[in-house]
Amino acid sequence: MAEFISRSEKKRMYKQVGSLAAEVADLSDKELKSFPGGTVIHEEILATRGLKGGSRNRQIKYLAKVLRQGPIDEMYLYVTNRKGSQLHAQKQFHVAERMRDTLISEAVEQHQECLKEQIPFEPDWKSQCIGDFLDDCPSLKETEMRKVIYQYVTTRNKQHYRELFRMMKAAVETKERLQGS
Repeated sequence: MAEFISRSEKKRMYKQVGSLAAEVADLSDKELKSFPGGTVIHEEILATRGLKGGSRNRQIKYLAKVLRQGPIDEMYLYVTNRKGSQLHAQKQFHVAERMRDTLISEAVEQHQECLKEQIPFEPDWKSQCIGDFLDDCPSLKETEMRKVIYQYVTTRNKQHYRELFRMMKAAVETKERLQGS
C-alpha cells in the first residue's frame, strides 16, 4: 500500500512551504550568499525584495512553488540554524504524523479483511509500509512497532496511538541527526 496523503494534508504541506518561502524572502544579502538554493531561487528572492502588499504575497507564493520543485530539507535546516525557526520541527512533526497514520490505516484495512474472512488478526501481518519505513528510518524496532499498532487496532486505545507517534517522531529525529552528521 502506497502512502496516502489526503487533500487537507497536501494543503498543510503547501502552507508549510509557503511559510518557509516567507522566511526565505526576508534573508539579507549576506545570508543569501550562503543560502543553499540555486540561482533561480536566489533570483526569485531578490524579486520579492522591492514588493509590498498583494504583489509581495503573490511573489512569495510563486517562490514557494519554485521551492517545492526541488529538495527543501537543506533550506529548512538553513533557516532553522540561521533564524531559530520552528519550521523544521513542524516538518518533522508532520512527517511522523503521516507515517503513523499510514501504518494505522494499513493495519485497520488488514484487520477488516481478517474480520470478513473470519480469521484472527495477528501482529505479524504482511505490510509493505513497515518495510519501507524501516528502510527509511533504521532506528525503528519492528517488533515494538507492530505490537503497538496491533494493540491500537484491536483496542482503539488512544494511548497506543500516541505511543506509535512518539516512536515515529523519535525515528524521524534520529534520522535527521544522522544525516546532519
